[in-house]
Amino acid sequence: MRETIRLEKRLRGRAGFLPGVVIKWGCLSRLEAIFVGVSGMEMIRQRTEREEEERLSPLAAKSAPAERRRPEIECTIRTKFQRDRDRILHSKPFRRLKHKTQVYIAPSGDHYRTRMTHSLEVSQICRTIGRGLRLNEDLIEGIALGHDVGHTPFGHVGEEALREIIGHFEHNEQSIRMLTVLVNEGRGLNLTEPVLDGILNHTGDGIPRTLEGQIVKIGDRIAYLCHDYDDALRAGLLTPRELPENVRAIFGETPSRMITTMVVDMIAASTDRNAIRQSETIAVTMGELRAFMFSRVYNCERLMEERRKGKYVVQALFDYYRRHLEKLPPGYLSWAEEDETKAVVDYISGLTDNYAIDLFQTIFVPRH
Repeated sequence: MRETIRLEKRLRGRAGFLPGVVIKWGCLSRLEAIFVGVSGMEMIRQRTEREEEERLSPLAAKSAPAERRRPEIECTIRTKFQRDRDRILHSKPFRRLKHKTQVYIAPSGDHYRTRMTHSLEVSQICRTIGRGLRLNEDLIEGIALGHDVGHTPFGHVGEEALREIIGHFEHNEQSIRMLTVLVNEGRGLNLTEPVLDGILNHTGDGIPRTLEGQIVKIGDRIAYLCHDYDDALRAGLLTPRELPENVRAIFGETPSRMITTMVVDMIAASTDRNAIRQSETIAVTMGELRAFMFSRVYNCERLMEERRKGKYVVQALFDYYRRHLEKLPPGYLSWAEEDETKAVVDYISGLTDNYAIDLFQTIFVPRH
């Protein structure tokens, strides 16, 4: 205690000292560095915001004007978009993506994509495009990392399972609910509106209000088409020579060349424009690749049996918890404002593939 008082006396009057701050840490040298440098820290964020104004395109979203649903004291070092990205990255829903299906349910190989690796690849692709257009990479990264946190276990078949039961379920809407309500014990992450807008409108008919969000909307499709094609080659579902002739002629046969072709095209087609776009040739070819992937990979017979099982697990767990609400973890009913169906959906949609399978076995499979 005496050391704390002496430290406060040494710091009092120095630039940036905040009187009345309760000192809880025991590392006085670290504390002194923090307090002495706090005015400099404030300048770091302000400097970054100034650099955004000077360096980024006039069409780019700037972090300083971004608003949160609940006002709060901002970080002295990070901009609002940087802080949003960090909050998503360190959240439990993001960590759970490592055990959520991209295409292959519980694959035996180590190199197949998951929702987490997909989100990281979306971020990398979209940041490259954003840098080429002088847009805000921090905003892009926040949207990209958070866009799929509302996905159910077992990928889109889990989404279909819930939709068949309750009538309406969209993973992008659940991502918003996850980040604004469910995470952080019902308090949400209090993200800025541009990040939430980009996540909500990364799929479906909605168009993100920012160019950064529009990049993620297209970049998400670039990422999953190319890396799912790569995984399909690994799984032996197809060979490069089976690609449509026009796709091979324009995109090539490797995921790297495919990505490069579409990224370069987006930068060229969107430069100095108030909307993100692709050239007609690339957009048509991308549509042809997507149709091919749905025909040969996403809806192929070889994957149907495992997907049927995954769908059954989601439906069985929903039915069980709907009839046994007392088995839900604490908080879900209150977070859903006593809406029992919504509480069960919130819980089921947050499960990983592995945890959903374990739950199913615990509840429905006799011990032996």
